[in-house]
Amino acid sequence: MNAVRSAPATGIRPSIAGRAAAVSVVVPHHGDPAPTRALIAALRAQTAAPPLQLIVVDDASPEPFPPVEGASVVRREVNGGFGAAVNTGAALAEHPLLLVLNSDLDIGLSFVADLVRAAEPWQPAVCGPLLVGFDGVTQWSGRRWPRTRHHVVEWLTPLARFRPRLHEAVGHDTRCVPGAVLPVDWVVGAALLIPTAAFRVVGGFDERYFMNVEEVDLQRRLTAGGVGSVFLGTVVVRHEGGGSSEAGRRVRWVVQARLRYAAKWRERPALLRFALRVASTVNLAFNAGRRMLGRDVEPLRTFRRELAAIRPGGPSTGSETGETSATAAGTGETSAAAATGGP
Repeated sequence: MNAVRSAPATGIRPSIAGRAAAVSVVVPHHGDPAPTRALIAALRAQTAAPPLQLIVVDDASPEPFPPVEGASVVRREVNGGFGAAVNTGAALAEHPLLLVLNSDLDIGLSFVADLVRAAEPWQPAVCGPLLVGFDGVTQWSGRRWPRTRHHVVEWLTPLARFRPRLHEAVGHDTRCVPGAVLPVDWVVGAALLIPTAAFRVVGGFDERYFMNVEEVDLQRRLTAGGVGSVFLGTVVVRHEGGGSSEAGRRVRWVVQARLRYAAKWRERPALLRFALRVASTVNLAFNAGRRMLGRDVEPLRTFRRELAAIRPGGPSTGSETGETSATAAGTGETSAAAATGGP
């Protein structure tokens, strides 16, 4: 599919009132078929669920995803990443609600029914549940619009040990606790319930984002047209998160996506790039001190890797680098600090 280059939407008010709350479910897939097969089985076993159309999009996996009972399987010839895979599946959606799910989710028997019921008073809106890890810890699925300061705090190695307590400083909306239901700037894309008509009006995901930030960009365009985002803390789903891609490439995908977002929305990408370089210099000095204290770190190697992730140009997509696991990793605002080390 060609890249989606939609301008911010205006005046989007699709209505699903009076229509059956049927749902088209799109599951992007790449890599190991076992998690996707398990999710499809869980979707087919849902209790009290509305009519479901299940669509698996195989994003050019090395091993083609096999046919599975109860779901349509669509294979892409080129690995385009999460957004491109979802767009391919959404083109086949027949129902007024579109449910986008990462394949690494563990859903309960009434998940779909609970999500649709909780979302109904807010429609039209993008709705996301409370995401927790398999350890039960919240993943802060309600977020604030990205700002340069969020990325810098996340990038600074000296703050790594404090990061679990710096939620607002990295853009987490700390109002989004279990049981809370409230409008937010955006919700993490691992599980999104979206009015199908609104999704199509704005042109779906911008496929220029290979991995990360694509759901932020989509929700910003939808919000501009009057379709906001809502965190549904009364509905819980377990999310494994992460992915199998090499850390350096994954961090570059994240950083380049954030820079693309800043450029698209005129939020001073040059300032973001400069701020990250300054933060990397701080990291170099900090890591040199750690090395002198006997810590097993490589300050110069880490510094070069960080600068390579920030540098404009060069490979930034899976198809260009040969890395093809972004769809398996899914989405969810991966930490760009993952490869920068920590105390």
